[in-house]
Amino acid sequence: MIEQGKIAYRGKGNIYLNITNRCSCGCAFCLRAFTDDVYGASLRLAAEPEAEDVTRAIDLEFLDGPAGEVVFCGFGEPTMRLDVVLAVTEWLTLRRIRTRLDTNGHARLLNPGVDVVSVLAEAGLDAATVSLNAADPEHYDLICRPTFSKAHRAVIRFAEECVCHGIETTLTAVDYPGTDLAGCAAIAAKLGAAFRARPLVPPPDAPGDETHGRVIAASRPAGDPNGAP
Repeated sequence: MIEQGKIAYRGKGNIYLNITNRCSCGCAFCLRAFTDDVYGASLRLAAEPEAEDVTRAIDLEFLDGPAGEVVFCGFGEPTMRLDVVLAVTEWLTLRRIRTRLDTNGHARLLNPGVDVVSVLAEAGLDAATVSLNAADPEHYDLICRPTFSKAHRAVIRFAEECVCHGIETTLTAVDYPGTDLAGCAAIAAKLGAAFRARPLVPPPDAPGDETHGRVIAASRPAGDPNGAP
């Protein structure tokens, strides 16, 4: 049975946090177009949880055993709720639990006037996985359909700032038709970040075989083995 509206859920040895279903992208390959289910949990939230709800859910998940890291991910863009991300990150840091942010890189656009990467670093964030998905702005706008203009440039800048603040940074791209994975890997290498290609997950009724991600070498091996929903 799928549990509805999960805040914290397990996958690949980690605990993932689902704090919002809102997003500033409408990616052509997004799982939300055809499923609510990730790792056996429905991520459709009836209401957005507060920081206390999230930490309570984390405590309950840890009753089932340890986890490699706690990841802000879910069905939306976590930095749309930056206050919750910061509060929960600080809570986890005090408990010496590794934290990672899976993000579309729009944090500065979503939180104007805030030095987002600085406050994330101050809260103790260990790692960031940033969805680049395209080597050029035109292709990015075509497949990610951001609500902001010049979003591709903002994603690269966000990743660059993460690297500069000592946050372990990985750029990713979905192996979507027409995507220049080698070009995305080159951008990651220039920034000093890792790169990982993610497999395209097609709808259940899509024709043909599933497309498999092609791993492209970057300046250093990807340190994050986990795919983001």
